[in-house]
Amino acid sequence: MSPAARRPASRTARSNIPQVSWREPRPAPIVLVSGPEDVCAERAIAGLRDVLRAEDASLEVTDVRADDYAAGTLLGVTSPSLFGEPRLVRVAGVEKCTDAFLAEAVAYLEAPQEGATVVLRHTGASVRGKKLLDAVRAGTGGGIEIACPAIKRDSDRFDFASGEFQAARRRIAPPALRALVGAFADDVTELAAACQQLIADVPGDITEDIVERYYGGRVETSAFTVADTAIAGRYGDALVALRHALASGADPVPLVAAIAMKLRTMARVAGHRESASALASRLGLKDWQVDRARRDLTGWNEASLSMAIQAAARADAEVKGASRDSVFAVERLVTVIATRSAYGS
Repeated sequence: MSPAARRPASRTARSNIPQVSWREPRPAPIVLVSGPEDVCAERAIAGLRDVLRAEDASLEVTDVRADDYAAGTLLGVTSPSLFGEPRLVRVAGVEKCTDAFLAEAVAYLEAPQEGATVVLRHTGASVRGKKLLDAVRAGTGGGIEIACPAIKRDSDRFDFASGEFQAARRRIAPPALRALVGAFADDVTELAAACQQLIADVPGDITEDIVERYYGGRVETSAFTVADTAIAGRYGDALVALRHALASGADPVPLVAAIAMKLRTMARVAGHRESASALASRLGLKDWQVDRARRDLTGWNEASLSMAIQAAARADAEVKGASRDSVFAVERLVTVIATRSAYGS
């Protein structure tokens, strides 16, 4: 399980209620699911439903839109029925809630209905509903919070994917994990689906060859192949990999992004003598990322690395519209990196 998923329920400076991992949701009268990462929020809410349904198969599930709310709905759907079945009320769009919902939800916190679990989904896209969130976090209503922060950094994506396999008690080799995350670097939802597909389809340990067989055609995977060969100084192989990637439909933008990301990691690691684990912790990386960057730095010096980073910045601007020939921009970047010299010199 990832570090975030292993973290026990705790209390934070901004919240007086327990913080619960989205991988391990549990019922409470009020469950605030906050943050922009929808895939984690959806998992948390689905997991909560499964827990409640396992406790009582007669669970009634109702969906409510806070941004298209009819007065009186919340009290109506949380009130006990004739047979007293447990109720799960999933409220979406709290960040766009109407005045009527806000007023009724704040009032509901003062006297939650017995047997009802109300899930409030707030993406954090606006400050709308802040009064309600503040009340929940202050402890009114006896709630818990499941935070779903954005998964943006490489280390966050590795934690997420690693957690998928650990939760399923499956092993994935580090190179395979790197290839998988690289293949879905821009879409956490697709990364989650890919992890689940491998877990469902592949018996035994998951190797790099398996990931390559399933997802080797992804643009981002090709991008890392181009980046690896160029940084290693294998000019001919890098050009072949680049032309293969472009012929397969790769977009120059993620190609340049993959190369730039590796160069930035190399620059962050360069010159530091502390252990891989200590440096990784300080920089927000994984141990193996530090080890890989140190291997990549073989044959590089401060001047050549600086030149390559400047070339990557230029190529990034050009493939995003500053040049009419984005393919040439990528080829020039690969040439600068692989030869470690200025273009045309």
